[in-house]
Amino acid sequence: MPFADLLIRREASIRSALFTIDKQRARQAFVVDGRGRLIGSIDEADIRRALLEGAGLGAPAYPLIHKPVVTTKPGAGRAEVLDLMRALRLSEIPVVDEQGCVVGVHRERELVGTTRLKNWAVIMAGGRGTRLAPLTANIPKPMLPVAGRPILERLVLQLVGSGINRIFISVNYLGKMIEEHFGDGTQFGCEIEYLREDPEVPLGTGGSLRLLDDLGYEPTDPFLVMNGDLVTEFSVTDLIDAHVDSAAVATIAATEYQHQVPFGVLESSSGRLVRMVEKPLSSWAVNAGIYVLEPKLITRIPRGKLFPITALFDDCLASGWSVALWPMHESWQDVGRPNELAHARGQL
Repeated sequence: MPFADLLIRREASIRSALFTIDKQRARQAFVVDGRGRLIGSIDEADIRRALLEGAGLGAPAYPLIHKPVVTTKPGAGRAEVLDLMRALRLSEIPVVDEQGCVVGVHRERELVGTTRLKNWAVIMAGGRGTRLAPLTANIPKPMLPVAGRPILERLVLQLVGSGINRIFISVNYLGKMIEEHFGDGTQFGCEIEYLREDPEVPLGTGGSLRLLDDLGYEPTDPFLVMNGDLVTEFSVTDLIDAHVDSAAVATIAATEYQHQVPFGVLESSSGRLVRMVEKPLSSWAVNAGIYVLEPKLITRIPRGKLFPITALFDDCLASGWSVALWPMHESWQDVGRPNELAHARGQL
Protein backbone atom coordinates (compact mmCIF):
# COMPACT_ATOMS: atom_id res chain seq x y z
CA MET A 1 0.00 0.00 0.00
CA PRO A 2 1.41 3.44 -0.90
CA PHE A 3 2.03 5.30 2.37
CA ALA A 4 0.44 8.43 0.88
CA ASP A 5 -2.93 6.69 1.13
CA LEU A 6 -2.79 7.21 4.90
CA LEU A 7 -2.02 10.94 4.67
CA ILE A 8 -4.57 13.75 4.78
CA ARG A 9 -4.25 17.55 4.73
CA ARG A 10 -4.95 19.72 7.76
CA GLU A 11 -8.06 21.19 6.08
CA ALA A 12 -9.65 17.75 5.65
CA SER A 13 -13.13 17.11 7.00
CA ILE A 14 -14.09 14.45 9.53
CA ARG A 15 -15.75 12.57 6.66
CA SER A 16 -12.49 12.56 4.68
CA ALA A 17 -10.44 11.42 7.65
CA LEU A 18 -12.87 8.62 8.48
CA PHE A 19 -13.03 7.53 4.84
CA THR A 20 -9.22 7.31 4.70
CA ILE A 21 -9.04 5.25 7.88
CA ASP A 22 -11.85 2.88 6.86
CA LYS A 23 -10.59 2.40 3.31
CA GLN A 24 -7.07 1.57 4.46
CA ARG A 25 -8.28 -0.58 7.37
CA ALA A 26 -6.16 1.51 9.72
CA ARG A 27 -6.67 2.96 13.17
CA GLN A 28 -5.41 6.43 12.36
CA ALA A 29 -4.57 8.82 9.57
CA PHE A 30 -1.59 11.17 9.54
CA VAL A 31 -1.99 14.87 8.87
CA VAL A 32 0.59 16.74 6.79
CA ASP A 33 0.99 20.29 5.57
CA GLY A 34 1.48 21.40 1.98
CA ARG A 35 5.14 20.37 2.05
CA GLY A 36 4.44 16.91 3.39
CA ARG A 37 5.63 17.72 6.90
CA LEU A 38 3.95 15.83 9.72
CA ILE A 39 1.50 17.88 11.78
CA GLY A 40 -0.10 15.10 13.79
CA SER A 41 -2.52 12.20 13.59
CA ILE A 42 -6.23 11.55 13.93
CA ASP A 43 -7.47 8.36 15.59
CA GLU A 44 -10.58 6.49 14.54
CA ALA A 45 -11.68 6.37 18.18
CA ASP A 46 -11.49 10.17 18.49
CA ILE A 47 -13.55 10.59 15.32
CA ARG A 48 -16.28 8.26 16.52
CA ARG A 49 -16.31 9.97 19.92
CA ALA A 50 -16.71 13.35 18.22
CA LEU A 51 -19.59 12.04 16.10
CA LEU A 52 -21.34 10.69 19.19
CA GLU A 53 -20.99 14.11 20.76
CA GLY A 54 -22.80 15.69 17.82
CA ALA A 55 -20.05 16.71 15.39
CA GLY A 56 -21.07 16.58 11.73
CA LEU A 57 -19.25 14.61 9.04
CA GLY A 58 -18.59 17.86 7.20
CA ALA A 59 -16.96 19.49 10.20
CA PRO A 60 -13.21 20.10 10.03
CA ALA A 61 -11.09 17.33 11.46
CA TYR A 62 -8.41 19.75 12.63
CA PRO A 63 -9.61 19.95 16.28
CA LEU A 64 -9.12 16.19 16.57
CA ILE A 65 -5.46 16.26 15.55
CA HIS A 66 -2.96 15.25 18.22
CA LYS A 67 0.78 14.69 18.23
CA PRO A 68 1.75 11.16 17.20
CA VAL A 69 2.86 8.93 20.07
CA VAL A 70 6.07 8.04 18.27
CA THR A 71 7.79 8.33 14.89
CA THR A 72 10.72 6.46 13.37
CA LYS A 73 13.59 7.53 11.19
CA PRO A 74 14.22 6.13 7.71
CA GLY A 75 16.13 2.87 7.90
CA ALA A 76 14.75 1.72 11.26
CA GLY A 77 14.83 -2.08 11.50
CA ARG A 78 11.72 -4.23 11.34
CA ALA A 79 12.30 -5.72 14.79
CA GLU A 80 12.78 -2.25 16.32
CA VAL A 81 9.55 -0.97 14.76
CA LEU A 82 7.58 -4.07 15.74
CA ASP A 83 8.96 -3.71 19.26
CA LEU A 84 7.67 -0.13 19.45
CA MET A 85 4.26 -1.15 18.14
CA ARG A 86 3.89 -3.93 20.68
CA ALA A 87 5.11 -1.74 23.55
CA LEU A 88 2.84 1.22 22.69
CA ARG A 89 -0.05 -0.80 21.23
CA LEU A 90 0.08 0.98 17.90
CA SER A 91 -0.88 -0.33 14.49
CA GLU A 92 0.79 2.40 12.43
CA ILE A 93 3.94 4.47 12.93
CA PRO A 94 5.02 7.22 10.50
CA VAL A 95 8.54 7.41 9.11
CA VAL A 96 9.78 11.00 9.29
CA ASP A 97 12.98 12.38 7.75
CA GLU A 98 15.24 15.15 9.07
CA GLN A 99 13.04 17.83 7.46
CA GLY A 100 9.99 16.52 9.33
CA CYS A 101 8.41 15.10 6.17
CA VAL A 102 6.54 11.81 6.17
CA VAL A 103 8.42 9.45 3.86
CA GLY A 104 6.69 6.21 4.81
CA VAL A 105 4.33 4.48 7.21
CA HIS A 106 5.00 1.23 9.05
CA ARG A 107 1.91 -0.95 9.48
CA GLU A 108 1.78 -3.81 11.94
CA ARG A 109 -0.23 -6.12 9.73
CA GLU A 110 2.33 -5.69 6.96
CA LEU A 111 5.29 -6.32 9.27
CA VAL A 112 3.77 -9.37 10.92
CA GLY A 113 2.15 -10.41 7.67
CA THR A 114 5.51 -11.15 6.12
CA THR A 115 5.47 -14.39 4.18
CA ARG A 116 5.92 -17.15 6.69
CA LEU A 117 9.10 -19.11 6.36
CA LYS A 118 9.27 -22.88 6.73
CA ASN A 119 12.54 -22.50 8.59
CA TRP A 120 12.70 -22.95 12.35
CA ALA A 121 14.85 -20.96 14.77
CA VAL A 122 16.65 -22.08 17.91
CA ILE A 123 17.78 -19.50 20.47
CA MET A 124 20.41 -20.52 23.02
CA ALA A 125 19.33 -18.99 26.33
CA GLY A 126 20.59 -21.42 28.97
CA GLY A 127 23.88 -19.84 30.06
CA ARG A 128 24.50 -18.54 33.58
CA GLY A 129 25.97 -15.20 32.50
CA THR A 130 28.60 -15.30 35.24
CA ARG A 131 30.58 -12.44 33.68
CA LEU A 132 27.59 -10.17 34.27
CA ALA A 133 27.24 -11.04 37.95
CA PRO A 134 25.68 -9.74 40.17
CA LEU A 135 23.18 -8.56 37.52
CA THR A 136 22.43 -12.18 36.65
CA ALA A 137 22.04 -13.40 40.24
CA ASN A 138 18.25 -13.44 39.95
CA ILE A 139 17.61 -13.09 36.23
CA PRO A 140 18.93 -15.05 33.23
CA LYS A 141 21.26 -13.04 31.02
CA PRO A 142 18.95 -13.07 27.94
CA MET A 143 16.20 -11.47 30.04
CA LEU A 144 18.27 -8.42 30.98
CA PRO A 145 16.53 -5.34 29.60
CA VAL A 146 17.91 -3.15 26.85
CA ALA A 147 15.87 -0.02 26.05
CA GLY A 148 12.99 -1.33 28.14
CA ARG A 149 12.77 -4.80 26.57
CA PRO A 150 14.46 -8.09 27.48
CA ILE A 151 17.21 -8.96 25.00
CA LEU A 152 15.54 -12.30 24.28
CA GLU A 153 12.21 -10.65 23.53
CA ARG A 154 13.89 -8.42 20.97
CA LEU A 155 15.28 -11.48 19.22
CA VAL A 156 11.90 -13.21 19.20
CA LEU A 157 10.19 -10.14 17.76
CA GLN A 158 12.85 -9.84 15.08
CA LEU A 159 12.38 -13.47 14.06
CA VAL A 160 8.59 -13.14 14.00
CA GLY A 161 8.84 -9.94 12.00
CA SER A 162 11.03 -11.78 9.50
CA GLY A 163 8.49 -14.54 8.95
CA ILE A 164 9.72 -17.27 11.29
CA ASN A 165 6.77 -18.81 13.08
CA ARG A 166 8.30 -21.71 15.04
CA ILE A 167 10.94 -20.91 17.65
CA PHE A 168 12.72 -23.19 20.10
CA ILE A 169 14.40 -21.69 23.15
CA SER A 170 17.10 -23.69 24.91
CA VAL A 171 16.79 -23.05 28.66
CA ASN A 172 18.66 -24.03 31.79
CA TYR A 173 19.68 -21.40 34.36
CA LEU A 174 16.49 -19.73 35.72
CA GLY A 175 14.68 -21.14 32.70
CA LYS A 176 11.31 -20.88 34.43
CA MET A 177 11.50 -17.10 34.18
CA ILE A 178 11.92 -17.36 30.43
CA GLU A 179 9.08 -19.86 30.06
CA GLU A 180 6.73 -17.78 32.18
CA HIS A 181 7.50 -14.66 30.14
CA PHE A 182 7.04 -16.17 26.68
CA GLY A 183 4.60 -19.02 27.34
CA ASP A 184 3.68 -20.79 24.13
CA GLY A 185 4.50 -17.70 22.08
CA THR A 186 0.92 -16.80 21.19
CA GLN A 187 1.17 -13.22 22.44
CA PHE A 188 4.29 -12.77 20.32
CA GLY A 189 2.73 -14.11 17.13
CA CYS A 190 4.59 -17.42 16.99
CA GLU A 191 4.88 -20.93 18.42
CA ILE A 192 7.52 -21.32 21.11
CA GLU A 193 8.74 -24.62 22.51
CA TYR A 194 11.52 -25.25 24.98
CA LEU A 195 14.63 -27.41 24.94
CA ARG A 196 15.21 -28.02 28.65
CA GLU A 197 18.73 -28.92 29.70
CA ASP A 198 19.47 -30.88 32.85
CA PRO A 199 20.69 -28.25 35.35
CA GLU A 200 23.43 -30.66 36.42
CA VAL A 201 24.60 -31.29 32.85
CA PRO A 202 25.04 -28.03 30.89
CA LEU A 203 25.24 -28.73 27.17
CA GLY A 204 27.02 -25.63 25.93
CA THR A 205 26.29 -23.63 22.79
CA GLY A 206 25.69 -26.69 20.61
CA GLY A 207 24.77 -29.66 22.79
CA SER A 208 21.14 -28.68 23.32
CA LEU A 209 20.50 -28.93 19.57
CA ARG A 210 20.51 -32.70 19.98
CA LEU A 211 17.41 -32.30 22.16
CA LEU A 212 15.48 -31.52 18.97
CA ASP A 213 16.10 -35.07 17.81
CA ASP A 214 15.61 -36.58 21.27
CA LEU A 215 12.21 -34.90 21.60
CA GLY A 216 11.07 -35.97 18.15
CA TYR A 217 11.39 -32.62 16.38
CA GLU A 218 12.71 -33.08 12.85
CA PRO A 219 13.29 -29.93 10.81
CA THR A 220 12.91 -30.47 7.08
CA ASP A 221 14.56 -27.20 6.06
CA PRO A 222 17.72 -25.35 7.09
CA PHE A 223 17.20 -23.86 10.53
CA LEU A 224 18.55 -20.77 12.25
CA VAL A 225 20.57 -20.97 15.47
CA MET A 226 21.56 -17.92 17.46
CA ASN A 227 22.88 -16.93 20.86
CA GLY A 228 20.33 -15.41 23.20
CA ASP A 229 22.50 -12.48 24.32
CA LEU A 230 22.72 -10.56 21.04
CA VAL A 231 21.43 -7.09 20.30
CA THR A 232 21.39 -6.98 16.54
CA GLU A 233 19.51 -6.19 13.38
CA PHE A 234 20.15 -8.46 10.42
CA SER A 235 18.17 -9.79 7.49
CA VAL A 236 17.02 -13.29 8.39
CA THR A 237 15.87 -13.97 4.85
CA ASP A 238 19.14 -12.77 3.32
CA LEU A 239 21.10 -15.08 5.60
CA ILE A 240 18.92 -18.09 4.83
CA ASP A 241 18.94 -17.36 1.11
CA ALA A 242 22.72 -17.04 1.14
CA HIS A 243 22.99 -20.38 2.90
CA VAL A 244 20.78 -22.12 0.37
CA ASP A 245 22.72 -20.60 -2.53
CA SER A 246 26.05 -21.68 -1.00
CA ALA A 247 25.12 -25.39 -0.96
CA ALA A 248 27.07 -25.62 2.32
CA VAL A 249 26.02 -27.73 5.31
CA ALA A 250 26.35 -24.71 7.59
CA THR A 251 26.67 -20.95 7.31
CA ILE A 252 28.23 -18.74 9.96
CA ALA A 253 27.29 -15.06 10.15
CA ALA A 254 30.49 -13.03 10.43
CA THR A 255 30.77 -9.51 11.76
CA GLU A 256 33.80 -7.24 11.71
CA TYR A 257 35.92 -6.68 14.76
CA GLN A 258 38.34 -3.76 14.69
CA HIS A 259 41.25 -2.89 16.94
CA GLN A 260 43.36 0.22 16.78
CA VAL A 261 46.90 0.05 18.13
CA PRO A 262 47.31 3.12 20.36
CA PHE A 263 50.95 3.61 19.37
CA GLY A 264 53.03 4.21 16.30
CA VAL A 265 54.07 0.82 14.87
CA LEU A 266 57.60 0.37 13.57
CA GLU A 267 58.11 -1.93 10.59
CA SER A 268 61.68 -3.09 10.13
CA SER A 269 63.95 -5.33 8.10
CA SER A 270 67.41 -6.51 9.25
CA GLY A 271 67.32 -4.12 12.15
CA ARG A 272 66.55 -1.09 9.93
CA LEU A 273 63.39 0.95 9.93
CA VAL A 274 61.32 0.46 6.80
CA ARG A 275 58.40 2.66 7.71
CA MET A 276 56.31 3.94 10.60
CA VAL A 277 52.57 3.45 10.79
CA GLU A 278 50.80 5.72 13.24
CA LYS A 279 48.08 3.98 15.27
CA PRO A 280 47.16 1.39 12.61
CA LEU A 281 43.67 -0.08 12.53
CA SER A 282 43.30 -3.82 11.98
CA SER A 283 40.09 -5.75 11.41
CA TRP A 284 39.05 -9.38 11.45
CA ALA A 285 35.92 -11.34 10.55
CA VAL A 286 34.61 -12.81 13.82
CA ASN A 287 31.85 -15.23 14.74
CA ALA A 288 28.59 -13.32 15.32
CA GLY A 289 26.87 -16.22 17.12
CA ILE A 290 24.29 -16.62 14.34
CA TYR A 291 24.17 -19.72 12.13
CA VAL A 292 22.13 -21.63 9.59
CA LEU A 293 22.43 -25.42 9.76
CA GLU A 294 21.26 -28.29 7.61
CA PRO A 295 18.98 -30.73 9.50
CA LYS A 296 21.39 -33.64 9.04
CA LEU A 297 23.91 -31.98 11.33
CA ILE A 298 21.75 -32.61 14.40
CA THR A 299 22.77 -36.26 14.56
CA ARG A 300 26.46 -35.23 14.53
CA ILE A 301 25.99 -33.74 17.99
CA PRO A 302 26.64 -36.10 20.94
CA ARG A 303 23.84 -36.74 23.40
CA GLY A 304 23.99 -35.38 26.92
CA LYS A 305 27.45 -33.84 26.69
CA LEU A 306 28.92 -30.38 26.87
CA PHE A 307 29.42 -29.53 23.21
CA PRO A 308 30.34 -26.09 21.84
CA ILE A 309 28.82 -25.37 18.46
CA THR A 310 32.28 -24.53 17.11
CA ALA A 311 33.15 -28.22 17.53
CA LEU A 312 30.37 -29.00 15.06
CA PHE A 313 32.03 -26.82 12.43
CA ASP A 314 35.37 -28.48 13.11
CA ASP A 315 33.67 -31.82 12.51
CA CYS A 316 32.18 -30.57 9.24
CA LEU A 317 35.59 -29.42 7.99
CA ALA A 318 37.22 -32.70 9.04
CA SER A 319 34.55 -34.54 7.04
CA GLY A 320 35.25 -32.44 3.96
CA TRP A 321 31.92 -30.60 4.15
CA SER A 322 31.66 -26.97 3.15
CA VAL A 323 30.98 -24.30 5.79
CA ALA A 324 30.06 -20.90 4.37
CA LEU A 325 30.52 -17.43 5.83
CA TRP A 326 27.93 -14.67 5.50
CA PRO A 327 29.21 -11.12 6.13
CA MET A 328 26.93 -9.08 8.38
CA HIS A 329 26.87 -5.34 7.79
CA GLU A 330 24.05 -4.55 10.21
CA SER A 331 24.47 -3.44 13.83
CA TRP A 332 25.60 -6.17 16.20
CA GLN A 333 26.41 -6.24 19.89
CA ASP A 334 27.24 -9.25 22.02
CA VAL A 335 26.07 -8.63 25.59
CA GLY A 336 28.36 -10.87 27.62
CA ARG A 337 30.32 -8.39 29.71
CA PRO A 338 29.32 -5.36 31.80
CA ASN A 339 30.85 -2.83 29.38
CA GLU A 340 29.07 -4.51 26.43
CA LEU A 341 25.74 -4.36 28.25
CA ALA A 342 26.34 -0.70 29.11
CA HIS A 343 27.16 0.00 25.45
CA ALA A 344 23.96 -1.73 24.28
CA ARG A 345 21.98 0.35 26.77
CA GLY A 346 23.57 3.56 25.47
CA GLN A 347 25.41 4.18 28.74
CA LEU A 348 28.84 4.38 27.10
